[in-house]
Amino acid sequence: MRQIFDIRKLYNPIQPTVNGCVNNVLYNEFLPDVRLQDFIYCYWELKTLEVLHNPFTYSVVADGCIDVFFDMNDTQDSSVMGFCQKYMEFSLGKTFHYVGIRFLPTMFPAMFNIDASELTNRCEPLEHVLPALSGFFKTSLSAQNTLNEMGPILDNYFCNFLSKNVFYNDIRVHYAINYIITNFSTVSIERDLSKEISARQLRRLFEFYIGDTAKRFSQVIRFQNILQLTPSAQYFRKNKPFFDMGYYDQTHFIKEFKQFYGVSPKQAFGK
Repeated sequence: MRQIFDIRKLYNPIQPTVNGCVNNVLYNEFLPDVRLQDFIYCYWELKTLEVLHNPFTYSVVADGCIDVFFDMNDTQDSSVMGFCQKYMEFSLGKTFHYVGIRFLPTMFPAMFNIDASELTNRCEPLEHVLPALSGFFKTSLSAQNTLNEMGPILDNYFCNFLSKNVFYNDIRVHYAINYIITNFSTVSIERDLSKEISARQLRRLFEFYIGDTAKRFSQVIRFQNILQLTPSAQYFRKNKPFFDMGYYDQTHFIKEFKQFYGVSPKQAFGK
């Protein structure tokens, strides 16, 4: 196992559309073993507390990460969702119990040597992408496992995997991602990120490790930094933070926000 940089210290992706328990749907994030925290941002759980009156639509906002998830009621059913250029919606029915693993940016392709661009804007059956991991879910987890039991089972699998494999994050990706996260509002792809390598090489590296261009990744980081403000619509009207974030104007900000979140800032944050 070889670790190049600690992205966790710089970036905390947010999924805000279900926060805690809302209308008998519970969303919860919990940390993996400390040995995994440079690679896996969190494990997460999304489940109903009772049968809903209407089918539930779960909205996933753009966060730059790759997620693997499975159905605790049927561990034969597992999927991987790649980098998303926009928000995604999933119709989950009236009762469900999903558990997922959210990998920090670059870590899924680096660990499993899978080109992230092959998963961009796609949700694929895990058995087609990582049959060994899919098989582990099928044979090692079941609906009888409690949350307290499941965490150590996942920890053990991924710790063993990391101890037996060597992987490498290209140092040029390391530099570029660090720069984007710390300078998201002023970053110039051509001026700031193409000093050591050509724009063509940079694009190839980002497509493999992220799933899209450096420009698109920087837009997602900028959007996520807006979410970090935990704002209200009134806050936006009064302080106009989107100018500090590098948006041209309010129209530009609202258009990009809707692309990544699915609704306008006013609809997302209320009055």
